[in-house]
Amino acid sequence: MSVHRHAEDARGGTRRVELADIVRAHGAALCAEHRLAAVQRRALRAIAACRTAALGGQLAQCDACGAQRYAYHSCRNRHCPKCQALARERWLSARREELLPVPYFHLVFTLPHELNPLAQGNPARLYAMLFDTVSATLIEFGANPRWLGGEIAATLVLHTWGQNLNQHVHLHCLIAAGALHAAGHWIHARRGFLFPVQALSRVFRGKFIAVLEHAFGAGRLTLAHATEPLADPRERQRLTAALRAHDWVVYAKRPFGGPEQVLDYLGRYTHRVALSNDRILSCEDDQVRFRYRDYSHGNRRKVMSLHAAEFLRRFLLHVLPKRFMRIRHYGLLANRTKHAKLAAARTALAVPTPAPAPKHSESLAAFWLRIANVDIEDCVHCHRGRMRIVDSIAAPSPRPHSPPRPP
Repeated sequence: MSVHRHAEDARGGTRRVELADIVRAHGAALCAEHRLAAVQRRALRAIAACRTAALGGQLAQCDACGAQRYAYHSCRNRHCPKCQALARERWLSARREELLPVPYFHLVFTLPHELNPLAQGNPARLYAMLFDTVSATLIEFGANPRWLGGEIAATLVLHTWGQNLNQHVHLHCLIAAGALHAAGHWIHARRGFLFPVQALSRVFRGKFIAVLEHAFGAGRLTLAHATEPLADPRERQRLTAALRAHDWVVYAKRPFGGPEQVLDYLGRYTHRVALSNDRILSCEDDQVRFRYRDYSHGNRRKVMSLHAAEFLRRFLLHVLPKRFMRIRHYGLLANRTKHAKLAAARTALAVPTPAPAPKHSESLAAFWLRIANVDIEDCVHCHRGRMRIVDSIAAPSPRPHSPPRPP
């Protein structure tokens, strides 16, 4: 089955093929051929229904020429590439008052690909182990007087993909350049340096393998598509030996400047999905073509072609377990003590508490005008009138719970 290169959008224009078009065309076949987790099926249904009549919506009419436009509701699924902009902006707005007036470092901790089968069989457990060991490593280094000697402020964001949609599990870590001493003063990091990367790698590897061996001993881990725990001691020993045989990848990027630069960078990572719609080029003859960067060959831009079923299978590798939090805060930013510890850090830095973000919610029209400079209330037919809501469109009842079917 083919999906045309372009499709008509809600405003009467044309757009490129989107992930939702591919899901609607090929999702049912994938569900019939593969055993999918409930959360993966739910993601497919949501993406297929997003901004269609299946979710209901509103009818808008121009107050000048009378032209009408249907505006359907979003699915709000966190894996849908069309539903992240508003969530990202609201999240960033809440973070503005938590940033400290110091430089920030960006570190990336990556799991070896030998762990991918375990991550596919036990995603919630492996991802939690990654958060626990990386945060423990960073907190330990921050508390060490050799490097800082206090409590750090860190935000960790989970990504599970590479540019070609294969599994590449890693954490992006944004860390303030300094720490709060127990005595109440601020310890500034050395200029351009936070922690030694090779030492971070060794400690991270040791902590993760220790937790992994404990999980093996408790019989808690299975390989992808297996029903029994990984019980053979020889297989477990071979895996842990392979993990110890090489250095693990920890990457440190150059430090950032002020808070606004940090916020801009955070926005690129916090609500990103495995594949954005603007990277999809076409879906024809059951082949999906999309752009990607080949980091192993000089960051070159390339085009990959995958069968639609394989394309969707790879995308679904990155659907997170239900209620799993992919953004977590540690140290001064830990939720239970954040208010008091951030106040102490600001006192140590001799800076005032920032004004709280306004509590009233921004209208959708104002949001799109501010973010994308798009006036969604402008009539595309006459460009004189304003589109006003004249009717509501109810979603079908009951809402469908079956996998998406091809048209």
